[in-house]
Amino acid sequence: MQYVYTCLREAHDQSLLLLAGLVCLVGVYASFAVARHAARAEASVKRRWAMIAIMAAGCTAWSTHMIGLLAFQPGMLSGFDPVLTVLSLGLTIVGIGLSVGSIIGSRSRPRRLIAGVFLGISITLLHYLGQYSYVVTGHVRWNYGLIAWSLILSIPLFGAALVAAGERTPAVRNCASLLLIAGISILHFFGMAALQLEFDPRIELPSSALSPEIVAPVVATVSAGLVLLGLVGVRLAVAAKAQLARDRKKLRQLADLAVEGLAICDGETIDAVNASLARLAGCTSDSLARKALSTLLPNVDISAIPEHEEEDAELLTTSGQMIPVRVLWKSVSVGSRQQTVIAVRDQSERIRNEHKIRSLAYSDTLTGLSNRLQFNEALASRCTEAAMSGTGFALFFLDLDRFKTVNDTLGHMVGDELLVRVSKRLSARRSSASLIARLGGDEFALIIDDKGSVAEIAVVIIEVLSKPFLIDGSVIDIAGSIGISMFPEDGGDPSTVTRHADLALYAAKHAGGSTYRFYEESMSVTAEHRRLLEIDLRRALSRDEFEVHYQPQVDPKTGKVQGAEALARWRHPTRGMIPPAEFIPVAEEISLIGDIGAWILRAACVEASTWPHDITVAVNLSSVQLRDKSFPLTVLSALEASGLPASRLELEITESALMQDEALAFDTLQTLRAMGIRISMDDFGTGYSSLNYLRRFPFSKIKIDQSFIRHAPQDYECVAIIQAITTLASKLHMCVTVEGVETDEQRAFTIAEGCDQIQGYLISRPVDAASMRQFLREPSQKAA
Repeated sequence: MQYVYTCLREAHDQSLLLLAGLVCLVGVYASFAVARHAARAEASVKRRWAMIAIMAAGCTAWSTHMIGLLAFQPGMLSGFDPVLTVLSLGLTIVGIGLSVGSIIGSRSRPRRLIAGVFLGISITLLHYLGQYSYVVTGHVRWNYGLIAWSLILSIPLFGAALVAAGERTPAVRNCASLLLIAGISILHFFGMAALQLEFDPRIELPSSALSPEIVAPVVATVSAGLVLLGLVGVRLAVAAKAQLARDRKKLRQLADLAVEGLAICDGETIDAVNASLARLAGCTSDSLARKALSTLLPNVDISAIPEHEEEDAELLTTSGQMIPVRVLWKSVSVGSRQQTVIAVRDQSERIRNEHKIRSLAYSDTLTGLSNRLQFNEALASRCTEAAMSGTGFALFFLDLDRFKTVNDTLGHMVGDELLVRVSKRLSARRSSASLIARLGGDEFALIIDDKGSVAEIAVVIIEVLSKPFLIDGSVIDIAGSIGISMFPEDGGDPSTVTRHADLALYAAKHAGGSTYRFYEESMSVTAEHRRLLEIDLRRALSRDEFEVHYQPQVDPKTGKVQGAEALARWRHPTRGMIPPAEFIPVAEEISLIGDIGAWILRAACVEASTWPHDITVAVNLSSVQLRDKSFPLTVLSALEASGLPASRLELEITESALMQDEALAFDTLQTLRAMGIRISMDDFGTGYSSLNYLRRFPFSKIKIDQSFIRHAPQDYECVAIIQAITTLASKLHMCVTVEGVETDEQRAFTIAEGCDQIQGYLISRPVDAASMRQFLREPSQKAA
């Protein structure tokens, strides 16, 4: 190093060295300025400015080197080989062009480093080829150690210079010029120190050698051109900064028009944000300028997000709150600089809406409890957890008793309010249940984790629901029936445990309600039996498996047959005769009772048309038929098809059927009565026995239920009830028929009480049509 310093200080003209440094500085600045302008230029002129930048870089290196050689004072005559001098300039321009051209548009640091090394080799070739062109009147020797040091120290600087030139950070980019100048300086001074000359008067300069006096003007001209190019570079830089300021202003104005938050970043530094993003962050736009992007979007690596693709993130406000956002970015050119525009979309409202939608999707809108969808998912999850942990739980299916009556009598608004009150009472017991759901209508479900107190919890729930409800001035008494299945004992999957709880609920309802039942294996057998019954019942009508049997109705005094009640019978092909009590409720549940009832009505009318003209036929009317507005037409069609007079047809209806829809029932019965058809109240005394029904509806007969005559005349209370009914019917000019008469004593009692008709086993069991016709032909054996 001491030798290099001595060579620099004693063997060089210091003023020319200063000039060389100045030319190098101006040339490097001009080269970079033109290169940046080339990057900003349109495609049509980009190549032209790029060539000028490369020429300027080559001329800078050549001029600096040549001025350094002119500053060298060897103490003997010297000159320059013209061919090698020109060749050094050409090779330098080509080498710089190749190295710079290989990295245009590339952000790859390894690629820029390799190009910088190639640039260093090109300038090294220029330097040593230029020194080789330097001839003197003496001998030239080389210090190869210094040559090696010049390569070791300068070439990494050239590589680092091109790496820095491609960085986004302005401070790092500005270091590129200094690194390039340092590399050129080290290469020159170490190279000149490696050049060792020994004067020899016997050696003359070649005749073709150019003297320093000739080379100096050429170098001066090139240097002047670089100075002019530097001035051009200054002008281009000023214009570029002005354009950059205009572009940034325009970009900010456009950003402020956007509803979404926008941040304009230079690398990882925020240049500016729009008003929307500032409001979202809870600060001013100026307070975010020049801050790191991580202060606004922590834990977000923009470079890891593909361009134009949205990613979820969180934005940190000045108050420390984390706001859910979605971010996407795009790289844009602002002047000669690539900047990143990051769009930030607030997701708070979307998340609130999604939560609200999810709440609506999983909640019952009336009661606020979980709905069927939430119940199904929770049950599946609970089954999985229980199976993995080896624990269990109980599933309650709860159905309200008499809820339909509340809806029918007090209206659906009261019914809805009742469901809300029920849900509140159930929610008050939430500590006993991990989930309470309304599955629909008046059906609820509860998941009970404490298997040891299942029965106690069921009793408490039934007691809670049995307490009266006061709604709009009406006291409402209901009850609850509960079906219980245990996991995993009664089913190892959601569908099985649910089905078994439903079967247990059906058993509780069938037991009279206001109670609970645990699932038992026999319930599945019963359910399967009922399922098969449904299937067969649907086919029975088309297969003509139904029959009508008749039970005679006679005058208790004379035994004269006055009519007969038509009773449905189902003759199953394999099970034989199935009683009505087994299939009629099923037919009502699966909506077949209307079709079956219409068939029985028509068959009874056809059969009765063959009987004597003073014999009537009574047909039971279901609540479904009574609510059917077209039912009078069905009756009219049956009468017309059979030819039976309307006066010989009697329709029997129970009080419970009337209660389904009183207004519609009244209109239907009035229409039937106007047709001449008789209307009979069946099973009187077993329901509400509302005297208002007898007053309002067009009944012509009252049928006393057989449960009263069964204990008469011994049971005083039954006798009193029968006497009261017969007296009431007499006052209302209605006939009285007593069902279930089985003994002569009961028959004598009905005669004494003035009953008009009797039917029962004493007279005849229900018989088929042929036997009924035979019964009508035989003289009465039952007369008093």
